[in-house]
Amino acid sequence: MLDRFNGLAPEAAEEALLACCASPGWAARVVAARPYQTPADLVVAGVSAFDELGWAELRVVLDRHPRIGQQPTEDGAAATWSRREQSGVRGAEVELAEVNEAYERRFGHLFLIFATGKSADEVLAAARGRMRNDDETEQTVVRGELRKIVELRLETLAEGVA
Repeated sequence: MLDRFNGLAPEAAEEALLACCASPGWAARVVAARPYQTPADLVVAGVSAFDELGWAELRVVLDRHPRIGQQPTEDGAAATWSRREQSGVRGAEVELAEVNEAYERRFGHLFLIFATGKSADEVLAAARGRMRNDDETEQTVVRGELRKIVELRLETLAEGVA
């Protein structure tokens, strides 16, 4: 997969990366650093470029994520990964919708959590606990959660498991 990724036209490589992180600027930076020698090199470069994103760019990424507990309506790698990442929260859609609404009123953006391996109860508890955060603290938490998602998706892309 890595050789194929390295050989893609820049536009196609950026499209593949946008499934990992929906920031066009981020994707362009990661593509510009090709070729990658190992899957780990791609992941490190992607995470490093992610760490350079400002809050305004992260808001663009957040706006393109499905709400936790809602199934993505589109097709593609990002939707497939999102469904897999959220598989543990099925059955709690009503409670998640309520906490999503309260969180969005409080912070002005959707609730984001690295949901892989988490149950609905764990996600709900995290959301309720994070409602007590101030804006700056919550932005730091969101950045960390999104970073974990991006890293997992980059690993998946680099290994060719979509």
